[in-house]
Parts: sequence; C-alpha cells; structure tokens
Amino acid sequence: MKKQLSILRNDPWLEPYADAIEGRHQDVIRKMEELTANTGGSLDKFANAYNYFGLHREKDGTWVFREYAPHATKILLFGTFTNWQDDERYSLTRLEGGNWEGRFPADFIHNGDLYKMRVFWDGGEGERIPAYARRVVQDPDTKIFSAEVYAPEHPYQFKVKKFTPDTKPLLIYECHIGMAQEEEGVGSYEEFRTKTLPRIARDGYNAIQIMAIQEHPYYGSFGYHVSSFYAASSRFGTPDDLKRLIDDAHERGIAVIMDIVHSHAVKNEVEGLGRLDGSYDLYFYGDHRREHPAWDSLLFDYGKNSVLHFLLSNCKFWLEEYKFDGFRFDGVTSMLYYDHGLGKAFSNYGDYYDGNQDTNAIVYLTLANILIHEVNPKAITIAEEMSGMPGLAIKFEDGGLGFDYRMAMGIPDYWIKMIKEKKDEDWHPTSIFWELTNRRADEKTISYCESHDQALVGDKTIIFRLIDKEMYWHMMVNDDNGVVTRGMALHKMIRLVTLATINGGYLNFMGNEFGHPEWIDFPREGNGWSYKYARRQWDLVDREDLKYKFLNSFDNAMIELISKDYNFQALPVDKLWEKDDDQVLAFRRGDLIFVFNWNPMKSFTDYGFLAPAGEYEDVLDSDSLQFGGFGNINDHVHHFTQPDPLYSPSGKGWLKLYLPARTAQVLRMVKPKPAPKAKVAAAKKAAEPKKTAAKKPATKKTTTKKATTKKATTKKATKE
Repeated sequence: MKKQLSILRNDPWLEPYADAIEGRHQDVIRKMEELTANTGGSLDKFANAYNYFGLHREKDGTWVFREYAPHATKILLFGTFTNWQDDERYSLTRLEGGNWEGRFPADFIHNGDLYKMRVFWDGGEGERIPAYARRVVQDPDTKIFSAEVYAPEHPYQFKVKKFTPDTKPLLIYECHIGMAQEEEGVGSYEEFRTKTLPRIARDGYNAIQIMAIQEHPYYGSFGYHVSSFYAASSRFGTPDDLKRLIDDAHERGIAVIMDIVHSHAVKNEVEGLGRLDGSYDLYFYGDHRREHPAWDSLLFDYGKNSVLHFLLSNCKFWLEEYKFDGFRFDGVTSMLYYDHGLGKAFSNYGDYYDGNQDTNAIVYLTLANILIHEVNPKAITIAEEMSGMPGLAIKFEDGGLGFDYRMAMGIPDYWIKMIKEKKDEDWHPTSIFWELTNRRADEKTISYCESHDQALVGDKTIIFRLIDKEMYWHMMVNDDNGVVTRGMALHKMIRLVTLATINGGYLNFMGNEFGHPEWIDFPREGNGWSYKYARRQWDLVDREDLKYKFLNSFDNAMIELISKDYNFQALPVDKLWEKDDDQVLAFRRGDLIFVFNWNPMKSFTDYGFLAPAGEYEDVLDSDSLQFGGFGNINDHVHHFTQPDPLYSPSGKGWLKLYLPARTAQVLRMVKPKPAPKAKVAAAKKAAEPKKTAAKKPATKKTTTKKATTKKATTKKATKE
C-alpha cells in the first residue's frame, strides 16, 4: 500500500485534492528521472550548463565559446578584438542539439575585451549578448550594453571556504547595493562592504537579502527586468568585488541571500534573451502566453528541458561561483497560476486546485529547491508568494514544493490597512494577534512590517504614513510634537509585535529600522533622472540631535533580545490575554512575556492577567528614555505573580503591571539560582527536628547510636 504524503496526513481539509497533490508530486519525480537519466539521478550533475556554455579559458590559454541557438544559421563573435567588425576567424561551428562552438587562440581574446554575437537566422540577423555571459557592462556615453571578458590574472580567493548560517531565528536585512550609499548616485559593492555591512552587523541581523544582483538594463526596474541571468550587475562593480562582499559578510557570521528572478525576463532583444536566435520561443512561450499582462516582460516556458537546464544551472551557478547562501524567489504567485493570480481572492482550498495551476512551473520550483539543497544542504530558500498555496514551504518528500520559508505577505498589507482605515481606538488586539499568527502550522514564514514594496514612490513606509510631513519639522530630540510622539510609539510597537510572533524569520528593509523618511524613487524621466530619493540618508540616524536614533536603538534592542533565545521562532506562542475594550494584548514565548497596550488614551495601574507563577524582570520597554519614550516604567522593579486558589494548581498566578498608553514591554521569568551544595546541606540539617536528650545517663550503646545517626545524616546531605 502506497504511503500517504505527510501534507495530506497533517491537513484533512486537503483530502478532496489528494489526487492533484499526489499528481504534482509524481510529475516532479518523472521529470527528475528524465533530466538525470545520464547523471545517476543527480540534479547537481545535471545543472552544469554554465560550465559548458559561455566563454571559457582553457588550461593551455586558448579560448572556447559555446551558445545554445538551434534556430540560428550562422553566429560570429565580434568586439574590441575585431574593431567591432565582422571577422570570419571568430565564427562558430554548429554542433548537434542546437549548440554552437568556437575555439580561438590565446591571443585572439584578452581580459577586458568587449564583445557580442552577431546571430543570423532565416530572414534576419541581430546583435546579441550571450545568454551565459558572466559580465555585462554599459558604455557611459552610448548607453549600449556589451559582454566583457572577465579573466583577471589573480581572481579573488574566498577566505571563508565553508559557511554555515546560524539563523535560528532568521533575521533578514533586505538591501539594494546601488541605493545603500548616502550620495546621490549609484553605490558600489565595495562601498556597501565597507560602509553598510558594518552597520548591519551592529544592528544584529544575521542575514542580508540583496536585490538587483542579476544584470538589468533599466536601473529603475529595481532589478526585476533581468537581461543577463549569469552576470552580476556591473553598475555596482566587478565580480570580485561582489565575492569580497560576500566573504566579508561570512566572516561576520552573516548569511547572504540573493533575490533571484526566474518568474520573467526583460523584453529587450539586444541585451536580453527575447529573440536570441531569431525565434520567439527559445526560452519563452511563443504564443499568447509569451508576455506578462501586468509586468511588460517575457514568461519562461518551464515545460522545455532546455529552459530547465538554463534556470537550474543558474541556481547552482550563484551558489558555487559566489557562495550565496540561498535565494528569495521573486514572483512565485505569478509562476504558479496560468492567470498569474491576478485579481483572485483565493478564499478556499478549491482555488488552489481548479485547473488554473501551471504544472510545469510547479515542477520547476520543486526541482530548484531539491537542487539547491543538494548543492548546499544548509541553503535558505524563500518564496515570495501571496496566494497562500498549501505546501509551498513543505519538503518535497512530504508532498510540498520544498521552500524553507514563505513570505507572510498579508502582514504588511494588514498594517497599511490599519494605519489608513482604522482610528487608534479601533486597533483591536484580537485582530492583531489573529493576523500575525494565522498561518499553516507545518510551514515556516518570514514576517515583516514593510519591505521595499511599501517604500516605493506612490506608496508610503509605516513611519511616513504615521508622521508624514511632520517628519520634516519635528524630529529634533527636544521637540515635543503629538503626531511624532504617536508615530514613533506605534512604529516601535508594530515592529515588536511582528517580530515577537514569528514562526520562521523576520525581515526589515534597509533604513526602515530607524524610520527613514520619504519614499524610494529611482532616476527616471518623470523626476529629471534624479538620484535624490534612490539613496539612504544614514546621517539622520547618526545625528545625536535627531529622534531617528531612538527608533534605531529600539530595533537593535528587540533584535538582540530575540537573538538571545536560540530557536525563538520555534517556541509556542501562548496567548495569555486579549481584551479589545482595553486594547491590551499579552502572550508568552518561552520565558518571555510580551505585553502591549494599544490604547491611545488610557494607562492602566495594576493591570492583571494570568501568567506562569514566578518572578519576572523587565528586559525591554518601548517607553524607555533611550528609545525616545517618557520613561514611565521603572525597569528595575521585579514583578511577582499573586497566587489564586483557583489557578495555583495549574501553576499560574496574577501578574499585575503598570501599562502606560501606547507602550509595549517584555518581561523575562527570573529563574532562581540553585544554592551551592554545602549551603543546601547545612540548611537541611538546620531544618531537621532536634532530639531531646534522655535524662538517664547515656550508655555506650546510646552514644554509638547517636554517632551513627549523625554519620548517616551527613552522608544523606552530601548526596543531595
């Protein structure tokens, strides 16, 4: 009898869709067997396209170049080594299976040379950048992109040969290299390594998630319209610069996750893969499915083995060549459904199994996860997925797609809605707690208040929604402004409650930890190609006279607090109290109790709720002066639960606290320190009942008996 998949055993509501779930599982098995028929069943050995295709220097110094272009009739390399003229000496030879190859003497090509392919096909020709180019640069004057030969005499050697992330919990600092600098311009890998990375380390995050690594022609696309999937964006520096950054992060104990885009590609034909060999369907669909209706981009045909070879090899390339620790897969929802999930509510399980699912894409994503964890068992994979498809972050062998985490995309939407639509007195703890903990028990999520999406022009970050224009005038330390006070208080509470309820990891976009003002707006025609808003104003948090430092200090403190509890994300979230009338919420995780008073007007004295009996100390207080609060809570006072005959048998008592309005505090149970053994023995001996001496003279026998008793007592005390 066939064993039932764990996903079906753990969730009885999925039983009506068992055939679909079992079917997609078998689809993956069949495709994997097909792809690895000649590699002994290893996807790792299959995903080596980048070692074959592209430009490579042989051991004897000669060069070999290969490209997959089955529709082409002729291919030439041309570039600075041919003075950008066609030269038959650089022509390629057609091989079997649609592959082309050219072998050239050592002096035909040099490090730093720029080049392209001239591809001919029936009825046309065009300039193309090779699909496997590892470096692509843009001419600053003509703005034209070309591949560049990158073969330094002394390539960078990693100092950290093998890195194992310590990410329990996973605390991600999402960042963008180009806009991480203070000046109005494009930042570099080296600037990020020397200036931004130390900040992240001080802030306590144990992972960075870097956007816009794969080469993209338009800077303003935020890196999502990729043209060269194997090239690290040259606008930030060289491949060695990126390797040095990653190596430095690893030395600091920080994992490096890449934001990988396999959900679509740029439409550009010269720079991208759009019509590499003149055909429309080499990598993408050739029919009505070719273009994404909302993104103005091209869609991969995941049903083709050649496309799987290209994309799976791409995953392995970034792991092996640059030592990335994993990936956040962009646009997974768009991949999962034929209609890309556009305008669909996904209100019941039936919506995930209604025939709208793209089986080929699901198979690819599953294979990608299997491969990534085969190459690096400690790798991290995260799905940016908003529909909530069950099984996305469940292991393949259990019936899932194999991601380690899924983004909890409903949480930032929830906070935006709360701030925009709810009055402060309508912020109900029952709603907040439900939203933050409503997730599948068998799937880990990445919780976050806001990411880069909420910071883009046309939208607003949390702090900007809360404070808005008052940020320009009232962020001085000694300036008392009600709007700013409210905004800072809620900013701290929102971030703490989101972090405190994680079941996998937590994410913050760079600068949001200290309430970076304004939006992100990349240079474009509409803003006069300005870089004013495509940067991070680090001087704001560095200044002692501004309040941004308070928000940053609080973020540091809460990250440090959570980091101290290994596997914090796996601790049960035990709700202790929620009362919408008072707007008070309290819950426990391990030895920590988190208490929130969302009430905008009422402070409570001796507010009581049941908690595990014992002694507690304050370990974090959002109202502390060091965090820009009023200092109304005495953090040095220890709190003792008060016994109640009704609840004492269950080990609970009443914990009574002072709860100022719009504040959060965290208490830790104080575990009594065990006394030294000698003191324990002495205390037990002193507690023993004293024997009354007999009136008649003691005999030798009596004396011996007393001595024996004394000896036994001593022995007992020593054992204890």
